[in-house]
Amino acid sequence: MVRIASVCARACVSVCAAVLAAIGAAAAQPAKPPTQPEAIAQFVSAFITPTRTTGRMARWENGICPLTAGQQPAVTAFVTQRVKEVAALVGAPVNSDPSCRPNIEIVFSRIPQDLLDNIRDNQSDYLGYADSSAERQKLATVTRPIQAWYTTQTVDQRGKGRIDGARSVGRGATEAMGDATFVRATGSLIKDGVRSAFYHIIIVADDTKLTGYEAGPMADYIAMLALTQLNSLDICQPLFSIENMMAKGCEAKTGKLTDNDIAYLRGVYRMSPDRKQLSSQKNDIVDVMNQALNGP
Repeated sequence: MVRIASVCARACVSVCAAVLAAIGAAAAQPAKPPTQPEAIAQFVSAFITPTRTTGRMARWENGICPLTAGQQPAVTAFVTQRVKEVAALVGAPVNSDPSCRPNIEIVFSRIPQDLLDNIRDNQSDYLGYADSSAERQKLATVTRPIQAWYTTQTVDQRGKGRIDGARSVGRGATEAMGDATFVRATGSLIKDGVRSAFYHIIIVADDTKLTGYEAGPMADYIAMLALTQLNSLDICQPLFSIENMMAKGCEAKTGKLTDNDIAYLRGVYRMSPDRKQLSSQKNDIVDVMNQALNGP
């Protein structure tokens, strides 16, 4: 687990009574836009993000165990619980053990770059795949109000996982691996038994840039980042999405997870994870979204 306690102690901020009172309140749902197949396909294309080692999408195979720090206990508990609720809703695995080891660490901080500098210097593997120190330095740069860093692993046909990386990380049976050809596979040209999975995710929220955001919308935004790796977070999506909330110049904003977001996440957790082509995984997600949003 990332050593965040000392940084969080300095970063922890108080939350006004108005935010605490709003924790359980749901934001108004905007009118549902048309969900033409072309718009759904564009939505999926904008979000899907392949891993460096397999070129496929990663998702959780082990039960998620989120931990939130840097806010008052009521807020941290709410954010943690909301991530679990969304995971269960979309079919992602959830670790029910109260003493589970956190694999999703959510940190609210007024000094987020200090936190990332600390991780870069002491636990850089948690930044994600990097081929060089220059790339690692770039990865450790905070650029968004809420930002996520993904450590992925490649899991072979027999269920053995190896951290995706360019060097060894020395975590027992889980090793670094820069090339998926070292794992056991079926040899099929369509589905070879090899898949990408999340090993650890760090999500950092910059308190200095979140004035005016309530706990509910922030928790839903974080839940989306905690369950799938998303691309194009600064681009306004063609369908309503919680991820539009922080996209600059985007008028199609909403204060909670939309039907489109839920359908996308369900597609991620229902797709075939070992398809060799990213386009096939995309088609799986599009099919699930079309059925969920437009019916059979």
